[in-house]
Amino acid sequence: MTTWNLRRRPGRALGLVLLGFLTLLVLRRLDWSNLTRPWLRRRQLGLQAKDQNFMLEDSTFWIFGGSVHYFRVPKEYWRDRLLKMKACGLNTLTTYVPWNLHEPERGRFDFSGNLDLEAFVLTAAEIGLWVILRPGPYICSEIDLGGLPSWLLQDSGMRLRTTYKGFTNAVDLYFDHLMPRVVPLQYKHGGPIIAVQVENEYGSYNKDPTYMPYIKKALEDRGIEELLLTSDNKDGLSNGAVDGVLATINLQSQHDLQLLSTFLFTVQGARPKMVMEYWTGWFDSWGGTHNILDSSEVLKTVSAIIDAGSSINLYMFHGGTNFGFINGAMHYYDYKSHVTSYDYDAVLTEAGDYTAKYLQLRDFFGSISGTWPAAGSSTTMGPCFCSETPEEFFPDHPTSTPIDLCARMSWTRTGTPLPPPPDPLPKTAYESVTPAFYLSLWDALKYMEAPINSEQPVNMENLPVNNGNGQSFGYTLYETTIASSGVLSAFVRDRGQVFVNTVSIGFLDYKRKEINIPLIQGYTTLRILVENCGRVNYGEIDNQRKGLIGNIYLNDSPLSKFRIYSLDMKKTFFQRFSFDEWNKVPEAPTFPAFFLGALSVALSPSDTFMKLEGWEKGVVFINGQNLGRYWNIGPQETLYLPGTWLDQGINQVIVFEEKMAGSVIQFTETPHLGRSRYIN
Repeated sequence: MTTWNLRRRPGRALGLVLLGFLTLLVLRRLDWSNLTRPWLRRRQLGLQAKDQNFMLEDSTFWIFGGSVHYFRVPKEYWRDRLLKMKACGLNTLTTYVPWNLHEPERGRFDFSGNLDLEAFVLTAAEIGLWVILRPGPYICSEIDLGGLPSWLLQDSGMRLRTTYKGFTNAVDLYFDHLMPRVVPLQYKHGGPIIAVQVENEYGSYNKDPTYMPYIKKALEDRGIEELLLTSDNKDGLSNGAVDGVLATINLQSQHDLQLLSTFLFTVQGARPKMVMEYWTGWFDSWGGTHNILDSSEVLKTVSAIIDAGSSINLYMFHGGTNFGFINGAMHYYDYKSHVTSYDYDAVLTEAGDYTAKYLQLRDFFGSISGTWPAAGSSTTMGPCFCSETPEEFFPDHPTSTPIDLCARMSWTRTGTPLPPPPDPLPKTAYESVTPAFYLSLWDALKYMEAPINSEQPVNMENLPVNNGNGQSFGYTLYETTIASSGVLSAFVRDRGQVFVNTVSIGFLDYKRKEINIPLIQGYTTLRILVENCGRVNYGEIDNQRKGLIGNIYLNDSPLSKFRIYSLDMKKTFFQRFSFDEWNKVPEAPTFPAFFLGALSVALSPSDTFMKLEGWEKGVVFINGQNLGRYWNIGPQETLYLPGTWLDQGINQVIVFEEKMAGSVIQFTETPHLGRSRYIN
């Protein structure tokens, strides 16, 4: 083998030095701009807040946006929802990024399936939508703990949304993993992301003046270089502003439109105006009414916002569903858990169907397409920002067919009609399902993982499960032994059903903190099945630990020696139950219990809605997918079942019912949310 020895070959060493010098001279004389891809050379400035206008490169740009959350919509339906957005005349998609779903355990990340953020953003790009990304870390969004992971609460001194070291260390690790996925999707890198939001509505929280500058720097240090925005309602606007970041406002009422001029001007002077969240409806809570905002009122306000010279984002354009246990809650005077549906009375329904709002807004945006500048049109954008193939545009996410990105990244060219809206997805009212098999919770315990033995109760977040990350969602069962009757008192979050042996004697919750234990003979098993109904997503969030909090007392004496079962009901949960363990449904089932049935689908599966009339409260699973909670206190009366989660043939249906089962599970083509607004 030849070995280089410069001391023995002075001529060769001199030659290498001369070669390096000549190479440097050549490189300095090269015109590097000619070697850069042409479509990237034209992407130099990005979206700018220039005086009172948004500018995209050298052209005036109006943001007509709509919010869709990828994690609330089956992945197979993303394209359908975004095509409907494009056909409504909007040019920009906005979406949150839920930290708690992407990092369910500290250091373990999930960007697969319904959580494939990159695929969602690229789908928007292919359809021709720009993207405003809202990565948090806190997002509110009526999601559990505002999108923050529950394992943060294992730290008894945790101060969320501050520069407390335990919080910023976790944020840094998360951003270290998230931002490399986001950076290549930015406008200046050839992607559709034109702006990024710094946290969310921090002015209403406002616990640490150094926090927002920290988040801004955390984004910039990791390669975020597009326009930065904040988003606040009128109460938080003055406290939520950050130097070098454009402030935007959230509102619904026309009475608040004056804030576009007064508040925004006071905060940042003459800058482009934007309503980041114009609330097209509102969310629902269990036990309340279904919130409705009339379509004519929406049209008037949207028109007034644009007439005021402001860009706008419709929150929500399409709400989707709080599948599983991801819903949040609010707790002002009373604790109220959000329903499974995130229909929001939005522009599209929970199942993506058209509404009166959609039809009126489409007419409105179509009527101004020849008046207002169009994003990407040759008359307002100058040179086209495109490539020949998707492989060149998105080398890490190739697709099989070439796409005309010049056309697709435009909104609508002046004077041309909007694209036709896609046909609504078909709906089917399947035949009712009669559950044939059943397994009581008490019989199921022997098939579950061994219980945790603890001298005192342990809250969900601090249970030694999920690789030390605690339990995020679902139920926790606490068992101990008592030898006398009396008054039982406990701090239960959020709802605990109390059993003496297997007999239910009532519930403990925020309002009812005591319950009488009836006369018993000898040693008796006391059980409390506690449900996390949803952590508060807005307001005071530091004290959102779930389960039994602190000691539980019988006649003022603390109980001890607990057996604790973590019932998170993930997909793997039901794999412990083989078919042989199920029994035929008895005339008088023991509750809580699991009920098993089969839904037969003869043809290609379609969307449908499950109606559990006669059932009281529980959770439904279809082929292992958690559809979410049902509860007969309303306002939600049906559960959305996407056809894409059904198989042709036999589909497994499991219902976990806490207290009272109906005889059948019904299906309908239309949802029941207090008032139907379905349009064929």
